[in-house]
Amino acid sequence: MSLKDLLDVSIDNSLSGQKWHMLRQSIVKRLLSTGNATIAELGSELQSSVPTVTKAVNELLVEGYVVDMGKITNSSGRRPSLYSINPTCAYFLGIEVGRSSMSIGLQNIKNEFVSIELGTSFVLENTQESLLELCNLINSFIEDSLVDKKMIVGACINLSGRINSMEGFSYNFFFSENRPLTEIISDQLGIPVRLENDTRAMAFGEYREGVVDGEQNVIYVNYSWGVGIGIITDGKLYYGKSGYSGEFGHSTILDNDILCQCGKLGCLETEISGWSLVNQFKEAIKEGKQSKIVLDENSTSLQHHTIIAGALNLEDNLCVELVSKQSEKMGRYLSIILNIFNPDLLVIGGDFSLLGDYTLLPIQSALKKYSLGLVNRDVKLKKSSLGRRAGVIGACCVVKEKMLSSLINN
Repeated sequence: MSLKDLLDVSIDNSLSGQKWHMLRQSIVKRLLSTGNATIAELGSELQSSVPTVTKAVNELLVEGYVVDMGKITNSSGRRPSLYSINPTCAYFLGIEVGRSSMSIGLQNIKNEFVSIELGTSFVLENTQESLLELCNLINSFIEDSLVDKKMIVGACINLSGRINSMEGFSYNFFFSENRPLTEIISDQLGIPVRLENDTRAMAFGEYREGVVDGEQNVIYVNYSWGVGIGIITDGKLYYGKSGYSGEFGHSTILDNDILCQCGKLGCLETEISGWSLVNQFKEAIKEGKQSKIVLDENSTSLQHHTIIAGALNLEDNLCVELVSKQSEKMGRYLSIILNIFNPDLLVIGGDFSLLGDYTLLPIQSALKKYSLGLVNRDVKLKKSSLGRRAGVIGACCVVKEKMLSSLINN
């Protein structure tokens, strides 16, 4: 039985019926949020009698929401049983959609992946055909996972660009004025769907299951093909008034007259991003610089991944030089973010984080040079620990957070 049933179950209008339903939900919420508990602990925390809690827990056991973990071994006298949420009563689907690939994972209620695929070939295009292919790939993944679709609480799909998570619209891909994208995809999948900006999802994944260790004010930098930031304040994702916070890469602060992919001139991304690195590499080759990476005749197939691999695996001098210079610039402009937000932690994620010190050391050096000393002294700089899984994990966490909110507000 799915937790969706507990959320959707109808209750009678009597006071006793409402109280009983609320007690059952309170037990589930307690076990979801803080883990295992005994009957006595649940009764004390929920201010309900042991016989009443016992009856409610027994119902939840029969219905499959709760499992008996066995007796506590270190208890003196009569040993009580420990109860936990059944990990198979709910699943959460996370999908990260990139420009040339997608990653997808299915987690149970214990945040354990029952199935995950990273880097599946998929070309993101703003066409109906691309959207249908995406839905078909997701449905195939669910079918291969052997998990009953009825047990999946919902899916979260991460896309780059401007995402209105509250209304379910993407303004960069698959936009329709008539219907939210979430409704269109939900009809194809047969499960509830939520949209999220890719960087915000990565930030939330890192906060919930990654490198964040108790810090409540965090800036996550998605340093990849483009550049975005995810902002966490007081332990919560910051969206801004319209839901478009974090577009750091499209700050028009450079006087270079280079056209950005957003249509404006002089955006940060025109000199600091994966696609700008590709252009810098091509220019360097034209100027006669040498590299172990050989370009084809028109060099249209070159991706920033190739240059990153050249620095990391081949120790190619040109690749290392370009990455280091770009990361130093990144640190300089991130110092502005530090001075404004004064966060507890700055996390470097995305494709460039795979380079480790090649990326982090220039950023750290620039932060010390350009940010205020008192601000820099208090902030920690870390590399993402989730790597390529950050977006998928974050998407699963977003769905779970929404479910918990539904329980709390029910």
